[in-house]
Order: sequence, then C-alpha cells, then structure tokens
Amino acid sequence: MEFRQLQLFIEVAKHKSITKAAEHIHLSQPALSKSIRALEEELGMTLIIRSNKTSDLTDAGKIVLDYAQKMAGIITEMKTTLNDITNLTRGQINIGLPPFIGSLFFPRVIAKFHHTYPNIKLNITEYGGARVVKSVEEGEFELGVAVLPIDEQEFDVYPIVEEEMKLLVYKDHRLAHKEVVDIKELKDEEFIFYHEEFALNQIMRNHFIAAGFEPIILFMSSQWDLMTEMVAANLGITILPQSICNRAFNTDIKIIDLEQPILWRLAVLTKKERYISNAARTFIEFILKDPL
Repeated sequence: MEFRQLQLFIEVAKHKSITKAAEHIHLSQPALSKSIRALEEELGMTLIIRSNKTSDLTDAGKIVLDYAQKMAGIITEMKTTLNDITNLTRGQINIGLPPFIGSLFFPRVIAKFHHTYPNIKLNITEYGGARVVKSVEEGEFELGVAVLPIDEQEFDVYPIVEEEMKLLVYKDHRLAHKEVVDIKELKDEEFIFYHEEFALNQIMRNHFIAAGFEPIILFMSSQWDLMTEMVAANLGITILPQSICNRAFNTDIKIIDLEQPILWRLAVLTKKERYISNAARTFIEFILKDPL
C-alpha cells in the first residue's frame, strides 16, 4: 500500500464522487478508479459504493478514511516541522473557515496578512463550524475558526470576535414595532434557520429549548444573504450576528434587540499538543494584534 493511494482515497471521500475528485486533482478518472480498486483488492474489501451520481463509503471505507486522515495529518506535521527548521520566512497554512465567518471578516485580514507575509501561503477551505472543529482535531487543518464554546481540553482557543445576535423580522411583522423582544415571544414563529452543520444551529436551539420551546423551522440555509432576503420576503424570521445585520440594507427588514442578549463569540482554534508551524503561529499573532 502506498500513501499516494490513501491520499487519492481521501479526495474521493471528500468529494463523494470519483469524477469530481479526478477533476479536482487533475487526474484521469480511469487512473483514479484503478488506484481505488487496487487499494480495495489489497485490503480485501469494498471501500466505496459506486453509483451514477455519488460514491458513498462503506463501513470499511469509513474506517480506512479515518486512519488515512490521521496519517496525512502526521505527514503534514512532519513536513511542516522540517520546513520550520530549514526556512523560517516561508510556509503554508491550511485553514478551515465557516462560510458566515469567511465572508464577513477574512477578506480584509487575508489581504493585510498577504501583504505583510507574501511568502506564506494560505489554503482556505469553507466548512460548517462543527466540521471545522472535527477537521482541526483530525489534522486536516492546522487551525480553524469556529463559534464558541469549544472543548478547551482538546483545543487551544484564541478568542477574536464577540458580538450580539439580533432578531430580524419583516417590516409589517407583529413584533416590528418593538425595540426589544423576549425570546419567549418567538415560540409560535416560523424560522429561517442555519444549516445543521453550522454551530449556530445547535447554539440557538439550546437557547430556544431553555426558553421552553422547539423552534418551528421553515427553511435552512448556509447563506446569510439568502436568509435576510427571505425575511424581507416575509417568509419567516431569523436571528443573526450584528455584523451580518450591518449588511442587511433591505428596508423591508426590521432589526430588533433581544431582551436577554445572546453572544456570538468566534475564536481561532488549534489542536492541543500538536506541533504548530511558525507560519500558523505568525497568523494567529497577526489576528490577535489586529482584532477583526
């Protein structure tokens, strides 16, 4: 078994398609299929369920993926450590960002960082917050950005943003005349909610449950601009961070404070006891010196 085979298998698992994986890594589909089949023959079991549209993992495939990702993380860490020893002015960082966070804060930060450290390459992947945390834990990303709380027994956490969540309603909604709303008043409302892979999904659910009800979810989305436009179309209400509300310019939306403020707190996280490259440490220090 060659590590290259495991790398290719990781790509197929990530894209859930041999065709899409082949396009992404610029390899012919027959060559990629041949590599996966050879891996399956060596292990003596099927790793991928092949269909016309997707390539889902078997139970054995999920086990192989777990070990392959751990091996990839170890090799990446080895290369990073060696690079730090030989060349302190260069490097690359694999960063995981939730889409909400990436579009709000990081274009400006990344631009300033690149101008300051042009020889450090940033490889950015957008995942939901829960997946970012898992991917940092597994070594896919050297660092990630996610919504607190995060298990500080497992991760080193560097807070970077703290702001309030706000209620967004249609201009003629029954609550639109109010300046402050108690979360309990939202019990019978229909919500435009965050996709399940977003940390905000569970965080807000917990607040609603603490207030005595489960939210009625009409739509789920991973795009804040779509969520605000749905509110403007009177399709439901939503709760979003202040930074997003600042970009909601539609006059059909009324933004209201919550009586018991709910904080949206962001942090950079790294896995405890894992080697962190000079490039990644430099990036963390850069963000902490110049808050978002």
